[in-house]
Amino acid sequence: MGTSLEFALGPAVVVVTGVMASGKSTVAQELAEHLPRTVHVRGDMFRRMIVSGREELLPRPDETPEAVAQFHLRHRLSAMVADAYAEAGWTAVVQDVILGKSLAEYASTVRTRPLYVVVLAPRPETVVEREERREKTGYGLWTVEELDRFLREETPRVGLWLDTSEQTPEETVAAILADLDTARVPD
Repeated sequence: MGTSLEFALGPAVVVVTGVMASGKSTVAQELAEHLPRTVHVRGDMFRRMIVSGREELLPRPDETPEAVAQFHLRHRLSAMVADAYAEAGWTAVVQDVILGKSLAEYASTVRTRPLYVVVLAPRPETVVEREERREKTGYGLWTVEELDRFLREETPRVGLWLDTSEQTPEETVAAILADLDTARVPD
């Protein structure tokens, strides 16, 4: 895919978040391919790096302090990596599940400005369909409905929120690029 230089952001961080199977990986990669001098920071990579002692974040109230600490460590690490790339002149597109109060915390952890946040929020039935087509499964501890409710009821309205239920990844990227001002987090 060629780059679209008219959308060059320069040193910046773009966060693409949403529930599991919302299209984050695909959209983040597609967005990175549309921008010059970009990197794609995959937040889940930091979770998978833990070889021994990893604890998965369970639905509340079952979450353990260790699982929460590992979750926050994963976010701190991806923010640090994104900042390091931006300091070196890159646009870092970060993709991860960052919901609830963690989204505002993440935005304050990233030092780079401009910072853009995009929340992919397809309808739950669309997420179920997408989850069924994926090779990997993200749901097991959470249901689609539980995570969707957490997204819509407990996640602050930061950045650009998109219902991508009827969009292709290319259409979603076009919508993001057309509305970057809304995605921009105030300095």
